Amino acid sequence: MKQCIFEITDNRPIADSVYLLSLSGDTSAVSAPGQFVNLRLDGFYLRRPLSVFDCSAGRLRLIYKVVGEGTAALARLAPGTTLDVLTGLGNGYDLSASGPAPLLIGGGAGVPPLYWLCRELVRRGAEPRVVLGFNSAKDVFCEREFRELCGGRVTVCTVDGSYGVKGFVTDHLPEDYSYFYTCGPEPMLRAVARTAATSGELSFEERMGCGFGACMGCSCRTLTGNKRICREGPVLKKEEIIW
Repeated sequence: MKQCIFEITDNRPIADSVYLLSLSGDTSAVSAPGQFVNLRLDGFYLRRPLSVFDCSAGRLRLIYKVVGEGTAALARLAPGTTLDVLTGLGNGYDLSASGPAPLLIGGGAGVPPLYWLCRELVRRGAEPRVVLGFNSAKDVFCEREFRELCGGRVTVCTVDGSYGVKGFVTDHLPEDYSYFYTCGPEPMLRAVARTAATSGELSFEERMGCGFGACMGCSCRTLTGNKRICREGPVLKKEEIIW
């Protein structure tokens, strides 16, 4: 974990209540797709945890959905504003487990961390399949970015059928894949874990008090005891979770 000051270079809407936040600063502690950062916002006691959409030297991109007063305040910040950020939080995905044809399954606000993961898997020679799920057409984002990496191996589904194919992500899983990675709301994660034909990893979205394991407020039951989503997670293996 590292505490740094970042400068906002861009902060703009990309879908209904969904924003892309670009930051410049020290990214040396961000080492694995699936990790998250914790932002301090003036006037709010708790930091806001956001998964990393993409990272390179000196550049960090985050995608967030406005769901309350904190993220609404974040959406109002202009380029040039500085933010106090805790970086390098969480364990991230295990890329070595992917096999040749991994499946990436994202739901809504769980889509962002899968992009950096997808880019790294492609760089390593894998051919990911991607299934992205949203409620309706107005909620869809990042389809173009994933298609640039994976071409026709991307499926977009909406619950109401207003864009892509109709249904839930579990209705449109391909038949052949070597491993799966997923992130999204817990009901979706539970459904994926029960439906997926292979082993895989699930990244949990949780409300966090501290974000680095001190408060024990975001624990999950596993076969080896409770694990803190912010510290031992947010990524857990399918086989270890007790639902």
